[in-house]
Order: sequence, then structure tokens, then C-alpha cells
Amino acid sequence: MTTVKTVATHEVVQAAYPRPVTEKDEIGMAAGKAIDDTLSHYSYEFAQSRHPTRTAMNRLAAETFDEELENADLRLTPEDREKQLAAISGVLQAFRRSEVMGLSRPRSRLILIEGRVGIYAQPDYWDGRERVYEMKSYHADPMPPDIRLQVQLFQCAFPNFRTFLAWFDRHANPVTTTMVPKFTVASLRGMPRTRSRKDGIQMARPPMPNV
Repeated sequence: MTTVKTVATHEVVQAAYPRPVTEKDEIGMAAGKAIDDTLSHYSYEFAQSRHPTRTAMNRLAAETFDEELENADLRLTPEDREKQLAAISGVLQAFRRSEVMGLSRPRSRLILIEGRVGIYAQPDYWDGRERVYEMKSYHADPMPPDIRLQVQLFQCAFPNFRTFLAWFDRHANPVTTTMVPKFTVASLRGMPRTRSRKDGIQMARPPMPNV
């Protein structure tokens, strides 16, 4: 029996583009976690025809943000905390008005390389038909190389879908929303196969810039 070594997409990205984590990065990661967890929960609620209130979304985000700061042993002044929470709230409300609200997170898929190495890939959202979305809460144009690699791996795992990069810039006031297709399937050979936990094995073609 062949043993397949598996890693997650974020592990591949971190290994390819290592960098020291600063306190500013940790605060940003706490904000990102608060946004991600809140939207994942309430996007599902929205899909079930239960419309979340602004207050409920902000409350969950604040609780998650505070927990993440505590786990990282970080302390903010009341003014800085309120500034971060206001930015997080802006992203939540911008997302609520977007086409992504109500979509679900797809099952992870395995990019299988030579039958020996696998990379698990799971974008943030999909429509189940033709689009997958990766979300960021900061301005991502031009696309940083680590994000480019992440999106390329998602496209390999979902070759029959168009991959959209959606960013809701929490550093802008008001928050700006940008949603663009960054990659499409290219008809080249020799790329790894992908395996979905539900859909089986399929051939994945390489992602190319959508120019």
C-alpha cells in the first residue's frame, strides 16, 4: 500500500514564502479570523433564510477577535481595539451586500502529485456550479506572490471552476469591495490530479492569469 504524504495549502504557501510574523501581522490575523469565522457562520444562516442582524454579526466578531488577541498574548488600547472592530464591522457589512453572502464553503479536495504527495485545498466559498471564491480583508492588487500561489492551487483543485479573488479592504474608509476572476482553466497537460472527498479523481489543468 502506498503512503501519501499530505499537507494543507497554507503550509505550502508558508514554506514557499516564509517571513517573520510581527505584532502587526498577529493583529491582522486576529482580525482575519474574526471576519472569517463570523462570515462562515452567518453566510450559512443567510442561506437558510435566517437574516442576521448587524448587531449579532458584530458581537460574534468582537468575541472572536478578543479571543484571538488573548491567545496571542496581545493587548490593545481601547481606542485601537475600537478602531479594529470598526474596520471588521465594515468588512462584514460589505460582504453582506455582496454576491458571496449565502454561499457555502466547498469540501476540501486533494491535489494528488505522482500518487505520493497530496495538497488539500479548500477555498472560502463556492456556488457549486462554476465559481469558487477566495476572500481577503485587505487590498490585494497587485497580487502578492503568496496569494497568487494559494489561488493557483485552488484552481488546480477546482479545474472546472473559475477562481475569483474577492477582497474587502478593511483599511479603506469606507470599506471597498473588489471581486475579479484572477484565473481560468488552461488546456495544458501534465498537471497533478485532484481528488474530492465526494467527487473522486479528476484531471487538473494549470491555472493561468486571466488577461
